Amino acid sequence: MTTDMNAPGTRAGQRRMLNKVPEVTVYFWVIKVLCTTVGETAADLLNDNLGMGLTNTSYLMGALLVVTLVFQFRARAYVPGLYWLSVVLISVVGTLISDNLTDNLAVPLETTTAVFGVALAGTFVVWYASERTLSVHSIRSTRREAFYWLAILFTFALGTAAGDLTAEKLNLGYRLSALVFAALIAAVAVAHRTLDFDAVWSFWIAYVLTRPLGASLGDYLSQPVADGGLGLGTVGTSALFLAVILGLVVFLTRTRRDATTEASVSPREG
Repeated sequence: MTTDMNAPGTRAGQRRMLNKVPEVTVYFWVIKVLCTTVGETAADLLNDNLGMGLTNTSYLMGALLVVTLVFQFRARAYVPGLYWLSVVLISVVGTLISDNLTDNLAVPLETTTAVFGVALAGTFVVWYASERTLSVHSIRSTRREAFYWLAILFTFALGTAAGDLTAEKLNLGYRLSALVFAALIAAVAVAHRTLDFDAVWSFWIAYVLTRPLGASLGDYLSQPVADGGLGLGTVGTSALFLAVILGLVVFLTRTRRDATTEASVSPREG
């Protein structure tokens, strides 16, 4: 997968911009897992604790996501606060989409997991057919960014369904589910480091797996002890993780340590 300024995603007539996605560093993965955890606990907080209900919560968070993405698409470069706010909101919305199908429409978790998996795969197929790359180091046009955020939405919905399936339907419990997904992510990292597994596919597989990892972690921290959790509650867990996310985003905004440069893009990832 190579970078080509004449590729479909960068043809004349499309709006040129700097890469809109941060460099994939340890900061990226830490914030990503924190965002997925917040997506799980914040959805529960609004839906249950504040009594908004699943439908009203979905409308509210969906509207906030749309407004945020409008500003995200209008930006011409990566802006840490705007980008990670979009990730937090799309994490919540992805969780709510899965929960609506399961709770309101009684769609089995096995079905939602399969459907979101197919939807994500279809997004990748169309994205690659159009742009000839799936690399997050090449989000330099509006069309590529649209594919990127659609894929992100499906990763969160898929991760929520898969996490619920393993933790509840398969009775693995929240802690064991988190350990299983952490082990799978570690296996992907090892394959990339030692077996030269493709960097782009390593990224996307790990990205999908961090969603159920974060969801299982969030449930483990927030759910009552009687249900297999630590009993910290959704309010405390959401507030703690949001504070850490905010601190890291402020740090990255000031230092720009995760800003992508052309030199950081390998030929295989372009």
